[in-house]
Amino acid sequence: MAKRVRVMSMSVEQPLWRALTGYRVLAMLYAVGLFATAYGTFDRPWVAVAYYAVLCVWTLATLPKVANAASCTKRFLAADLTVALVGILLTPLADAHERIVGGGPTLPSIWTAGSVLAFAVKGGWRWAAFASTAVAVANLFERQAPARDTVHNVILVWVASIAIGYVVEVARASERTLARALEIEAATRERERLARDIHDSVLQVLAMVQRRGAVLGGEAAELGRMAGEQEVALRTLVAGGLLPASRVSEDESQGAVVRAVEEPDEEGPLDLRALLVPHATAKVTLSEPGAPVRLPHAAAKELAAAVGAALDNVRKHAGDSARAWILVEDEPDAVIVTVRDDGPGIPEGRLAQAEGEGRLGVAQSIRGRLRDIGGTAELFSVPGQGTEVELKVPKDPRHPKVARGKAERG
Repeated sequence: MAKRVRVMSMSVEQPLWRALTGYRVLAMLYAVGLFATAYGTFDRPWVAVAYYAVLCVWTLATLPKVANAASCTKRFLAADLTVALVGILLTPLADAHERIVGGGPTLPSIWTAGSVLAFAVKGGWRWAAFASTAVAVANLFERQAPARDTVHNVILVWVASIAIGYVVEVARASERTLARALEIEAATRERERLARDIHDSVLQVLAMVQRRGAVLGGEAAELGRMAGEQEVALRTLVAGGLLPASRVSEDESQGAVVRAVEEPDEEGPLDLRALLVPHATAKVTLSEPGAPVRLPHAAAKELAAAVGAALDNVRKHAGDSARAWILVEDEPDAVIVTVRDDGPGIPEGRLAQAEGEGRLGVAQSIRGRLRDIGGTAELFSVPGQGTEVELKVPKDPRHPKVARGKAERG
């Protein structure tokens, strides 16, 4: 059975084009009606008749041009504005001087606004400002004096067209932002679906290869080890939504700015899980809560660095074959991270001896980091039974230990 693909198209400006099409027709009929009711007062009515004939033919023939933005070309807009301006400038030739001085309408009347609005809908407020300014100059030239009603009408058209142009620009930017956000949502859903498929198939196969390789030994063991590493790498990739990836898509020239994945705020809280995921390997198992584990930015960074230092000690002192486990516990008032390994352990007094010799890995890289953020680091080790490092950081920045740590750094 073939898939049905749903295509969703949207355009917030299309109703504006339909409204503009209707306005141009109604404005044409209105201008012709005004002329018909005042036909006897015109000095040269044949000039007006000729212009209205051109206006009617032009309006009806160019209706497809104002159906959408693609059809409304710059050449059409220039010709359309020319028709409006010529009508304004022909008014003194056709109409009586008394009617013009008395505030009578121009030949195109309110049809001119349709031409200006076409500029606004097509190009935004800058294009609208250009067209309305040209109409204002023509109106002032037609009246020969800046009469009150003329200035009023000119300002009204100018302000209205610019406002509509600005609204159109905002609407277009919103449309693009929404469209790209929907694309991101669709991509996220597809990624989640693929993650489920990968988890149900590929990850299980890799885990089985790792176990069988360890049992068979020899070259199969090496193959199993590589499968285990790929399993961890793939699992980390599937959980990549936790990582603060900087995938930013911006298009300022089009007025739309969309961030696919927000970059972490340098001052805001961080999800500790995102910082610990890269430490997970074939020999390092990470166990974490399902919900975000949030800590202040500096505290999360220092705690993750301390975990990294503890793992470095495992690799350095326990050997490449040692395994390690990271356990993250999100308590109501504190976050506890435990790093445990199955190495030979630390002989009693070895840490004090290392500090005396100037090797301050545990003292500075782990305990020092935790002390600076108001936390504590406890180390438990039994020779032959591995080592366990417990790192605890209070959540409340007003906690006495946190406040003391900030004061010492300040």
